[in-house]
Amino acid sequence: MVFYISLTIIALFVLWGIFLPANLSATASDILNITIEKFGWFYLLTAFSILCFSLYLAFSKYGNIRLGKDEDRPEYTNISWFAMLFSAGMGIGLVFWGVAEPVQHYINPPMGLQGGTPEAARIALRYSFFHWGLHPWAIYTIIGLCLAYFNYRKGYNSLISSTFYPLLKEKTKGPMGKFIDILAIIATAFGVATSLGLGALQINGGLYEVFGIPNKIAVQIIIIAIVTVLYMISATTGLDKGIKILSNLNVGVAAGLLVFVLFLGPTSFIFDTLIATLGDYLQNIIQMSLRLTPFTQGTWIGKWTLFYWAWWIAWAPFVGMFIARVSKGRTIKEFVLGVLIVPSIFSFVWFAVFGGTALNFDMFKNLGIAKAVELDVTSALFTTLRHLPFGIVISFLATLLIITFFITSADSATFVLGMLSSKGELNPKNKVKLVWGVLQSSIAIILLVSGGLEGLQTMAIITALPFAVILVMMSFSFIKALRDER
Repeated sequence: MVFYISLTIIALFVLWGIFLPANLSATASDILNITIEKFGWFYLLTAFSILCFSLYLAFSKYGNIRLGKDEDRPEYTNISWFAMLFSAGMGIGLVFWGVAEPVQHYINPPMGLQGGTPEAARIALRYSFFHWGLHPWAIYTIIGLCLAYFNYRKGYNSLISSTFYPLLKEKTKGPMGKFIDILAIIATAFGVATSLGLGALQINGGLYEVFGIPNKIAVQIIIIAIVTVLYMISATTGLDKGIKILSNLNVGVAAGLLVFVLFLGPTSFIFDTLIATLGDYLQNIIQMSLRLTPFTQGTWIGKWTLFYWAWWIAWAPFVGMFIARVSKGRTIKEFVLGVLIVPSIFSFVWFAVFGGTALNFDMFKNLGIAKAVELDVTSALFTTLRHLPFGIVISFLATLLIITFFITSADSATFVLGMLSSKGELNPKNKVKLVWGVLQSSIAIILLVSGGLEGLQTMAIITALPFAVILVMMSFSFIKALRDER
Protein backbone atom coordinates (compact mmCIF):
# COMPACT_ATOMS: atom_id res chain seq x y z
CA MET A 1 0.00 0.00 0.00
CA VAL A 2 2.80 2.41 0.91
CA PHE A 3 4.52 1.68 -2.41
CA TYR A 4 1.45 2.26 -4.59
CA ILE A 5 0.20 5.37 -2.76
CA SER A 6 3.69 6.92 -2.95
CA LEU A 7 3.97 6.01 -6.62
CA THR A 8 0.58 7.58 -7.40
CA ILE A 9 1.39 10.85 -5.63
CA ILE A 10 4.80 11.09 -7.32
CA ALA A 11 3.25 10.34 -10.73
CA LEU A 12 0.66 13.12 -10.28
CA PHE A 13 3.38 15.66 -9.50
CA VAL A 14 5.45 14.49 -12.46
CA LEU A 15 2.45 14.92 -14.79
CA TRP A 16 2.00 18.39 -13.33
CA GLY A 17 5.65 19.11 -14.10
CA ILE A 18 5.29 17.80 -17.68
CA PHE A 19 2.14 19.65 -18.71
CA LEU A 20 2.27 22.76 -16.49
CA PRO A 21 5.92 23.25 -15.46
CA ALA A 22 5.61 27.02 -14.96
CA ASN A 23 2.49 26.57 -12.83
CA LEU A 24 4.18 23.89 -10.69
CA SER A 25 7.26 26.06 -10.19
CA ALA A 26 5.21 29.15 -9.28
CA THR A 27 2.90 27.26 -6.92
CA ALA A 28 5.79 25.49 -5.22
CA SER A 29 7.73 28.75 -4.82
CA ASP A 30 4.69 30.47 -3.27
CA ILE A 31 4.19 27.62 -0.78
CA LEU A 32 7.90 27.58 0.05
CA ASN A 33 7.97 31.35 0.65
CA ILE A 34 4.95 31.10 2.97
CA THR A 35 6.54 28.15 4.79
CA ILE A 36 9.83 29.98 5.36
CA GLU A 37 8.09 33.24 6.32
CA LYS A 38 5.74 31.63 8.85
CA PHE A 39 7.92 28.81 10.15
CA GLY A 40 11.48 30.00 9.63
CA TRP A 41 11.94 30.28 13.39
CA PHE A 42 10.88 26.63 13.71
CA TYR A 43 13.52 25.47 11.21
CA LEU A 44 16.23 27.39 13.12
CA LEU A 45 15.17 26.05 16.51
CA THR A 46 14.84 22.51 15.19
CA ALA A 47 18.30 22.43 13.60
CA PHE A 48 20.02 23.97 16.64
CA SER A 49 18.14 21.73 19.11
CA ILE A 50 19.03 18.62 17.09
CA LEU A 51 22.72 19.61 17.17
CA CYS A 52 22.61 20.07 20.97
CA PHE A 53 20.74 16.78 21.37
CA SER A 54 23.34 14.92 19.27
CA LEU A 55 26.22 16.20 21.38
CA TYR A 56 24.32 15.38 24.57
CA LEU A 57 23.79 11.79 23.45
CA ALA A 58 27.47 11.32 22.60
CA PHE A 59 28.67 12.33 26.06
CA SER A 60 25.72 11.13 28.15
CA LYS A 61 25.33 7.90 30.11
CA TYR A 62 23.76 6.41 26.97
CA GLY A 63 26.93 6.82 24.90
CA ASN A 64 28.15 3.25 25.44
CA ILE A 65 24.90 1.62 24.28
CA ARG A 66 25.59 -0.39 21.14
CA LEU A 67 23.50 -0.21 17.99
CA GLY A 68 22.81 -3.92 18.02
CA LYS A 69 23.37 -6.66 20.53
CA ASP A 70 26.07 -6.06 23.14
CA GLU A 71 28.40 -8.49 21.36
CA ASP A 72 27.90 -6.97 17.88
CA ARG A 73 30.78 -5.13 16.24
CA PRO A 74 30.93 -2.83 13.16
CA GLU A 75 30.55 -4.50 9.76
CA TYR A 76 32.76 -1.98 7.94
CA THR A 77 36.14 -0.42 8.63
CA ASN A 78 36.16 3.22 9.69
CA ILE A 79 37.51 4.36 6.32
CA SER A 80 34.82 2.52 4.31
CA TRP A 81 32.16 3.69 6.76
CA PHE A 82 33.20 7.36 6.50
CA ALA A 83 33.41 7.05 2.72
CA MET A 84 29.89 5.61 2.37
CA LEU A 85 28.14 8.03 4.72
CA PHE A 86 29.92 11.02 3.18
CA SER A 87 29.27 9.98 -0.44
CA ALA A 88 25.58 9.46 0.27
CA GLY A 89 25.31 12.60 2.39
CA MET A 90 26.55 15.56 0.39
CA GLY A 91 29.53 14.69 -1.78
CA ILE A 92 28.17 15.98 -5.10
CA GLY A 93 26.85 19.14 -3.41
CA LEU A 94 30.30 20.03 -2.11
CA VAL A 95 31.84 19.72 -5.57
CA PHE A 96 29.24 22.08 -7.02
CA TRP A 97 29.00 24.63 -4.17
CA GLY A 98 32.63 24.55 -2.97
CA VAL A 99 33.39 27.59 -5.12
CA ALA A 100 29.92 28.88 -5.97
CA GLU A 101 28.60 29.51 -2.45
CA PRO A 102 31.55 31.46 -0.95
CA VAL A 103 31.75 33.61 -4.09
CA GLN A 104 28.01 34.31 -4.07
CA HIS A 105 28.16 35.32 -0.39
CA TYR A 106 31.20 37.48 -1.22
CA ILE A 107 29.17 39.30 -3.89
CA ASN A 108 25.97 39.59 -1.79
CA PRO A 109 26.93 39.17 1.90
CA PRO A 110 24.48 39.10 4.84
CA MET A 111 24.13 41.61 7.68
CA GLY A 112 24.02 44.61 5.32
CA LEU A 113 27.74 44.35 4.49
CA GLN A 114 29.13 45.76 1.27
CA GLY A 115 29.99 43.09 -1.29
CA GLY A 116 33.49 42.62 -2.66
CA THR A 117 35.28 43.63 0.57
CA PRO A 118 37.68 41.67 2.84
CA GLU A 119 34.95 41.56 5.53
CA ALA A 120 32.48 40.14 2.97
CA ALA A 121 35.02 37.42 2.08
CA ARG A 122 35.46 36.49 5.75
CA ILE A 123 31.69 36.27 6.33
CA ALA A 124 31.26 34.37 3.05
CA LEU A 125 33.49 31.51 4.17
CA ARG A 126 32.10 31.52 7.72
CA TYR A 127 28.54 31.03 6.46
CA SER A 128 29.69 28.35 4.00
CA PHE A 129 31.15 26.46 6.96
CA PHE A 130 27.90 27.04 8.84
CA HIS A 131 25.61 25.76 6.07
CA TRP A 132 27.67 22.61 5.36
CA GLY A 133 29.06 21.81 8.81
CA LEU A 134 27.68 20.51 12.08
CA HIS A 135 23.99 21.36 11.67
CA PRO A 136 23.17 19.26 8.58
CA TRP A 137 25.19 16.33 9.86
CA ALA A 138 23.41 16.55 13.21
CA ILE A 139 20.08 16.14 11.39
CA TYR A 140 21.41 13.08 9.56
CA THR A 141 22.89 11.80 12.84
CA ILE A 142 19.58 11.76 14.74
CA ILE A 143 17.61 10.10 11.92
CA GLY A 144 20.30 7.48 11.37
CA LEU A 145 20.81 6.89 15.10
CA CYS A 146 17.10 6.35 15.78
CA LEU A 147 16.71 3.96 12.83
CA ALA A 148 19.82 1.95 13.74
CA TYR A 149 18.84 1.71 17.41
CA PHE A 150 15.26 0.56 16.86
CA ASN A 151 16.22 -1.81 14.05
CA TYR A 152 19.40 -3.44 15.34
CA ARG A 153 18.87 -3.25 19.09
CA LYS A 154 15.09 -3.49 19.40
CA GLY A 155 14.41 -5.66 16.36
CA TYR A 156 11.79 -3.40 14.73
CA ASN A 157 11.43 -2.95 10.97
CA SER A 158 13.86 -0.54 9.36
CA LEU A 159 11.18 2.08 8.70
CA ILE A 160 10.85 5.69 9.82
CA SER A 161 7.52 4.83 11.46
CA SER A 162 9.12 2.12 13.63
CA THR A 163 11.07 4.76 15.57
CA PHE A 164 7.77 6.05 17.00
CA TYR A 165 6.84 2.81 18.77
CA PRO A 166 7.59 4.12 22.32
CA LEU A 167 5.12 6.99 21.70
CA LEU A 168 2.49 5.49 19.36
CA LYS A 169 2.73 1.76 20.19
CA GLU A 170 0.60 -0.29 17.77
CA LYS A 171 -0.55 2.84 15.91
CA THR A 172 2.78 2.74 14.08
CA LYS A 173 1.36 -0.21 12.10
CA GLY A 174 -1.79 1.72 11.14
CA PRO A 175 -2.57 4.80 8.99
CA MET A 176 -0.33 7.06 11.11
CA GLY A 177 2.72 4.90 10.48
CA LYS A 178 1.88 4.58 6.77
CA PHE A 179 1.62 8.37 6.47
CA ILE A 180 5.09 8.82 7.98
CA ASP A 181 6.64 6.27 5.61
CA ILE A 182 4.87 7.70 2.54
CA LEU A 183 6.15 11.17 3.42
CA ALA A 184 9.70 9.78 3.65
CA ILE A 185 9.42 8.07 0.24
CA ILE A 186 8.02 11.19 -1.45
CA ALA A 187 10.75 13.44 -0.02
CA THR A 188 13.45 10.97 -1.11
CA ALA A 189 12.01 10.38 -4.59
CA PHE A 190 11.55 14.10 -5.29
CA GLY A 191 15.03 14.92 -4.05
CA VAL A 192 16.76 12.18 -6.02
CA ALA A 193 14.84 12.79 -9.26
CA THR A 194 15.74 16.47 -9.28
CA SER A 195 19.32 15.72 -8.25
CA LEU A 196 19.66 13.35 -11.22
CA GLY A 197 18.55 16.13 -13.57
CA LEU A 198 20.73 18.79 -11.94
CA GLY A 199 23.66 16.37 -11.79
CA ALA A 200 23.36 15.76 -15.52
CA LEU A 201 23.67 19.53 -16.06
CA GLN A 202 26.84 19.60 -13.92
CA ILE A 203 28.43 16.66 -15.73
CA ASN A 204 27.60 18.25 -19.09
CA GLY A 205 29.29 21.47 -17.88
CA GLY A 206 32.45 19.52 -16.99
CA LEU A 207 32.48 17.66 -20.33
CA TYR A 208 32.10 20.98 -22.14
CA GLU A 209 35.06 22.44 -20.22
CA VAL A 210 37.34 19.43 -20.82
CA PHE A 211 36.24 18.01 -24.19
CA GLY A 212 34.11 20.78 -25.71
CA ILE A 213 30.96 18.62 -25.71
CA PRO A 214 28.05 21.08 -26.13
CA ASN A 215 25.51 21.84 -23.40
CA LYS A 216 22.35 20.34 -24.90
CA ILE A 217 19.29 18.47 -23.65
CA ALA A 218 20.16 15.52 -25.91
CA VAL A 219 23.61 15.21 -24.33
CA GLN A 220 22.11 15.42 -20.83
CA ILE A 221 19.61 12.64 -21.62
CA ILE A 222 22.48 10.43 -22.83
CA ILE A 223 24.39 11.22 -19.61
CA ILE A 224 21.39 10.19 -17.45
CA ALA A 225 20.97 6.98 -19.47
CA ILE A 226 24.64 6.00 -19.07
CA VAL A 227 24.74 6.91 -15.38
CA THR A 228 21.51 4.95 -14.79
CA VAL A 229 23.10 1.79 -16.16
CA LEU A 230 26.18 2.35 -13.97
CA TYR A 231 24.31 3.02 -10.73
CA MET A 232 21.89 0.14 -11.31
CA ILE A 233 24.86 -2.22 -11.73
CA SER A 234 26.27 -0.83 -8.48
CA ALA A 235 22.93 -1.03 -6.63
CA THR A 236 22.22 -4.62 -7.67
CA THR A 237 25.67 -5.86 -6.61
CA GLY A 238 24.88 -4.91 -3.00
CA LEU A 239 26.50 -2.81 -0.30
CA ASP A 240 29.68 -4.83 0.10
CA LYS A 241 30.67 -4.55 -3.55
CA GLY A 242 29.12 -1.74 -5.60
CA ILE A 243 28.39 1.05 -3.12
CA LYS A 244 31.36 0.32 -0.84
CA ILE A 245 33.90 0.21 -3.69
CA LEU A 246 32.49 3.33 -5.35
CA SER A 247 32.44 5.24 -2.07
CA ASN A 248 36.08 4.43 -1.40
CA LEU A 249 36.89 5.53 -4.97
CA ASN A 250 34.99 8.79 -4.37
CA VAL A 251 37.01 9.67 -1.31
CA GLY A 252 40.26 8.79 -3.09
CA VAL A 253 39.49 11.01 -6.10
CA ALA A 254 38.18 13.82 -3.82
CA ALA A 255 41.35 13.69 -1.73
CA GLY A 256 43.48 13.77 -4.89
CA LEU A 257 41.61 16.78 -6.26
CA LEU A 258 41.86 18.51 -2.88
CA VAL A 259 45.63 17.99 -2.69
CA PHE A 260 46.09 19.18 -6.29
CA VAL A 261 44.28 22.47 -5.68
CA LEU A 262 45.85 22.94 -2.24
CA PHE A 263 49.42 22.78 -3.50
CA LEU A 264 48.95 24.25 -6.98
CA GLY A 265 46.87 27.12 -5.59
CA PRO A 266 47.67 29.78 -2.95
CA THR A 267 48.71 27.23 -0.30
CA SER A 268 49.67 29.59 2.52
CA PHE A 269 46.52 31.67 1.99
CA ILE A 270 44.37 28.50 2.11
CA PHE A 271 45.85 27.32 5.43
CA ASP A 272 45.49 30.79 6.96
CA THR A 273 41.89 30.95 5.72
CA LEU A 274 41.04 27.53 7.14
CA ILE A 275 42.34 28.31 10.64
CA ALA A 276 40.86 31.82 10.79
CA THR A 277 37.43 30.76 9.44
CA LEU A 278 37.21 27.72 11.72
CA GLY A 279 37.82 29.93 14.76
CA ASP A 280 35.32 32.49 13.48
CA TYR A 281 32.73 29.75 12.90
CA LEU A 282 33.09 28.16 16.35
CA GLN A 283 33.06 31.57 18.04
CA ASN A 284 29.81 32.62 16.32
CA ILE A 285 27.98 29.29 15.96
CA ILE A 286 25.26 30.04 18.53
CA GLN A 287 24.63 33.53 17.15
CA MET A 288 24.35 32.20 13.57
CA SER A 289 22.16 29.30 14.70
CA LEU A 290 19.53 31.65 16.11
CA ARG A 291 19.91 34.65 13.78
CA LEU A 292 16.80 36.13 12.17
CA THR A 293 16.21 39.70 10.95
CA PRO A 294 12.74 40.82 12.14
CA PHE A 295 13.72 44.49 12.48
CA THR A 296 15.31 44.93 9.05
CA GLN A 297 13.02 42.49 7.18
CA GLY A 298 16.05 41.09 5.39
CA THR A 299 15.61 38.15 3.00
CA TRP A 300 19.16 36.72 3.02
CA ILE A 301 18.56 34.27 5.90
CA GLY A 302 15.41 32.94 4.23
CA LYS A 303 17.09 32.49 0.84
CA TRP A 304 20.15 30.74 2.24
CA THR A 305 20.10 29.42 5.83
CA LEU A 306 16.41 28.52 6.08
CA PHE A 307 16.43 27.11 2.56
CA TYR A 308 19.40 24.89 3.47
CA TRP A 309 17.87 23.72 6.74
CA ALA A 310 14.68 22.75 4.89
CA TRP A 311 16.73 20.96 2.21
CA TRP A 312 18.77 18.96 4.75
CA ILE A 313 15.59 17.93 6.60
CA ALA A 314 13.96 16.87 3.31
CA TRP A 315 17.01 14.69 2.51
CA ALA A 316 17.25 13.31 6.05
CA PRO A 317 15.05 10.19 5.52
CA PHE A 318 17.23 9.00 2.65
CA VAL A 319 20.66 9.84 4.10
CA GLY A 320 19.73 8.85 7.66
CA MET A 321 18.37 5.49 6.60
CA PHE A 322 21.44 4.72 4.49
CA ILE A 323 23.81 5.71 7.31
CA ALA A 324 21.83 3.50 9.71
CA ARG A 325 22.08 0.59 7.27
CA VAL A 326 25.92 0.66 7.34
CA SER A 327 26.35 1.40 11.09
CA LYS A 328 25.35 -1.80 12.88
CA GLY A 329 27.54 -2.62 15.88
CA ARG A 330 28.78 0.89 16.67
CA THR A 331 28.15 2.58 20.02
CA ILE A 332 25.99 5.70 20.23
CA LYS A 333 29.06 7.81 21.08
CA GLU A 334 31.09 6.35 18.22
CA PHE A 335 28.19 6.85 15.80
CA VAL A 336 27.48 10.47 16.79
CA LEU A 337 31.10 11.62 16.77
CA GLY A 338 31.82 9.74 13.52
CA VAL A 339 28.81 11.06 11.61
CA LEU A 340 28.92 14.56 13.08
CA ILE A 341 32.61 15.49 13.30
CA VAL A 342 34.53 13.73 10.50
CA PRO A 343 32.36 14.82 7.50
CA SER A 344 32.10 18.35 8.94
CA ILE A 345 35.90 18.65 9.12
CA PHE A 346 36.17 17.43 5.51
CA SER A 347 33.58 20.05 4.47
CA PHE A 348 35.55 22.81 6.25
CA VAL A 349 38.77 21.83 4.48
CA TRP A 350 36.97 21.59 1.13
CA PHE A 351 35.48 25.09 1.36
CA ALA A 352 38.76 26.57 2.58
CA VAL A 353 40.64 25.02 -0.37
CA PHE A 354 38.19 25.68 -3.22
CA GLY A 355 36.36 28.73 -1.89
CA GLY A 356 39.58 30.22 -0.56
CA THR A 357 41.34 29.71 -3.92
CA ALA A 358 38.47 31.37 -5.82
CA LEU A 359 38.36 34.35 -3.45
CA ASN A 360 42.14 34.75 -3.63
CA PHE A 361 42.05 34.75 -7.44
CA ASP A 362 39.26 37.35 -7.50
CA MET A 363 40.52 39.65 -4.73
CA PHE A 364 44.27 39.68 -5.37
CA LYS A 365 44.71 38.59 -9.01
CA ASN A 366 41.59 40.15 -10.59
CA LEU A 367 40.76 36.99 -12.54
CA GLY A 368 37.04 37.75 -12.67
CA ILE A 369 35.75 34.73 -10.74
CA ALA A 370 32.90 36.72 -9.16
CA LYS A 371 31.71 38.05 -12.53
CA ALA A 372 31.73 34.55 -13.99
CA VAL A 373 29.67 33.21 -11.06
CA GLU A 374 27.17 36.06 -11.44
CA LEU A 375 26.68 35.14 -15.09
CA ASP A 376 26.50 31.35 -14.60
CA VAL A 377 26.75 29.69 -11.18
CA THR A 378 27.40 26.26 -12.77
CA SER A 379 30.68 27.60 -14.20
CA ALA A 380 32.14 28.54 -10.79
CA LEU A 381 34.30 25.45 -10.18
CA PHE A 382 35.65 25.08 -13.70
CA THR A 383 36.32 28.82 -14.08
CA THR A 384 38.50 28.65 -10.95
CA LEU A 385 40.32 25.44 -11.95
CA ARG A 386 41.10 26.92 -15.37
CA HIS A 387 43.51 29.40 -13.76
CA LEU A 388 45.59 26.70 -12.02
CA PRO A 389 48.56 24.84 -13.53
CA PHE A 390 47.36 21.66 -15.29
CA GLY A 391 43.86 23.19 -15.27
CA ILE A 392 42.47 20.76 -17.86
CA VAL A 393 43.74 17.74 -15.90
CA ILE A 394 42.19 19.05 -12.67
CA SER A 395 38.91 19.83 -14.48
CA PHE A 396 38.87 16.25 -15.77
CA LEU A 397 39.38 14.98 -12.20
CA ALA A 398 36.53 17.21 -11.00
CA THR A 399 34.21 15.90 -13.72
CA LEU A 400 35.12 12.31 -12.81
CA LEU A 401 34.42 13.10 -9.16
CA ILE A 402 30.98 14.54 -10.00
CA ILE A 403 30.15 11.37 -11.95
CA THR A 404 31.25 8.98 -9.18
CA PHE A 405 29.49 10.98 -6.45
CA PHE A 406 26.44 11.11 -8.71
CA ILE A 407 26.40 7.33 -9.13
CA THR A 408 26.94 6.69 -5.40
CA SER A 409 24.15 9.05 -4.34
CA ALA A 410 21.77 7.55 -6.89
CA ASP A 411 22.42 3.91 -6.02
CA SER A 412 22.27 4.70 -2.28
CA ALA A 413 18.88 6.37 -2.83
CA THR A 414 17.65 3.42 -4.91
CA PHE A 415 18.70 1.11 -2.08
CA VAL A 416 16.83 3.23 0.50
CA LEU A 417 13.68 3.54 -1.64
CA GLY A 418 13.73 -0.24 -1.98
CA MET A 419 13.92 -0.59 1.82
CA LEU A 420 11.13 1.94 2.46
CA SER A 421 8.78 0.27 -0.02
CA SER A 422 9.59 -3.30 1.12
CA LYS A 423 8.47 -3.02 4.76
CA GLY A 424 11.97 -2.09 5.89
CA GLU A 425 13.74 -5.07 4.30
CA LEU A 426 17.49 -4.54 4.88
CA ASN A 427 18.37 -6.15 1.53
CA PRO A 428 15.52 -5.27 -0.85
CA LYS A 429 15.07 -7.40 -3.95
CA ASN A 430 16.88 -6.36 -7.10
CA LYS A 431 13.63 -6.05 -9.05
CA VAL A 432 12.35 -3.45 -6.54
CA LYS A 433 15.60 -1.48 -6.81
CA LEU A 434 15.44 -1.71 -10.62
CA VAL A 435 11.89 -0.32 -10.62
CA TRP A 436 12.93 2.66 -8.49
CA GLY A 437 16.13 3.20 -10.45
CA VAL A 438 14.44 3.29 -13.85
CA LEU A 439 11.57 5.37 -12.46
CA GLN A 440 13.92 7.98 -10.97
CA SER A 441 15.83 8.40 -14.22
CA SER A 442 12.65 8.54 -16.29
CA ILE A 443 11.25 11.28 -14.04
CA ALA A 444 14.53 13.22 -14.29
CA ILE A 445 14.57 13.05 -18.11
CA ILE A 446 10.90 14.04 -18.43
CA LEU A 447 11.31 17.00 -16.08
CA LEU A 448 14.58 18.05 -17.70
CA VAL A 449 12.87 18.20 -21.10
CA SER A 450 9.75 19.95 -19.77
CA GLY A 451 11.61 22.37 -17.50
CA GLY A 452 9.81 21.22 -14.36
CA LEU A 453 12.90 20.31 -12.32
CA GLU A 454 12.96 23.46 -10.21
CA GLY A 455 9.32 23.13 -9.17
CA LEU A 456 9.77 19.51 -8.11
CA GLN A 457 12.92 20.37 -6.15
CA THR A 458 10.99 23.08 -4.32
CA MET A 459 8.18 20.60 -3.57
CA ALA A 460 10.76 18.28 -1.99
CA ILE A 461 11.82 21.08 0.34
CA ILE A 462 8.20 21.85 1.26
CA THR A 463 7.88 18.32 2.66
CA ALA A 464 10.57 19.36 5.14
CA LEU A 465 8.05 21.18 7.35
CA PRO A 466 5.97 18.13 8.35
CA PHE A 467 9.16 16.07 8.46
CA ALA A 468 10.74 18.59 10.86
CA VAL A 469 7.85 17.88 13.23
CA ILE A 470 8.46 14.15 12.75
CA LEU A 471 12.15 14.68 13.50
CA VAL A 472 11.38 16.43 16.80
CA MET A 473 8.89 13.74 17.85
CA MET A 474 11.35 11.04 16.84
CA SER A 475 13.90 12.55 19.24
CA PHE A 476 11.39 12.40 22.10
CA SER A 477 10.57 8.79 21.23
CA PHE A 478 14.28 7.89 21.16
CA ILE A 479 15.10 9.41 24.54
CA LYS A 480 12.05 7.66 26.02
CA ALA A 481 13.32 4.32 24.69
CA LEU A 482 16.81 4.98 26.09
CA ARG A 483 15.40 5.81 29.55
CA ASP A 484 13.26 2.67 29.51
CA GLU A 485 16.33 0.60 28.64
CA ARG A 486 18.40 2.11 31.46
